[in-house]
Order: sequence, then C-alpha cells, then structure tokens
Amino acid sequence: MAKIDMAVEELSDRIRQILANRGSVREQRMFGGMCFMLNGNMLVGPMKGGGLLARVGKDAYQEALKRPGAGPMKFTGKEMPGFVEVSGDVLEDDATLEDWITLCEAFVAGLPAK
Repeated sequence: MAKIDMAVEELSDRIRQILANRGSVREQRMFGGMCFMLNGNMLVGPMKGGGLLARVGKDAYQEALKRPGAGPMKFTGKEMPGFVEVSGDVLEDDATLEDWITLCEAFVAGLPAK
C-alpha cells in the first residue's frame, strides 16, 4: 500500500474547503496523483511536499511565473506551458491558496464542460 503524503492530504483538505460551493467539482487521479476538476476540466492538484499544480492557461502563464514560489511545471522532463508548479511554502495561508485557485478558475471556467 502506498504511503500517504501528509502534506498532500492536508492541502487536499484545504482545497476541498475552498471549492465546496463552486460549480461541478470532483476529484480524479491524474499525473500520478490527485487533481481537482471543475466542470470536467483539470483545475489544480496537490503535489508531494505540499506544492500545487496550477492550471493557469497559456495566456496567464508568464504572469503567473512572476508570482512568489511559482515555477514551470515539468512532466516527464518536458515543460508544460499553461501549468505552473507552486511551492508549498508560499501556500501556508488560505488567502494565497484561494488566490491561486481563483486564477485557475478564471481560465478553466472559459473551457467547455466535459
């Protein structure tokens, strides 16, 4: 049985609270972990160590990278434009986490529902 990363569980709980009353939200396994989906589209995902995978879209990508703790998301060694990895140390307060989720929602809300 896989060892549970407590930082992932804690961040997942915080994300659930923030997303509790926002549209059609569900959880789905993706990228080797758990992602939160909004209307069938990937929104955010908690990462090992307490970081966050944030789907900001290609138009907001460069601006998102300028935020504290943000860096390019790499999957299998390739950069994924439109996705940002946010360091867990900048997500310690709920306001910052909610700000990142809101940024992601702004992009994902414009996508067709799946």
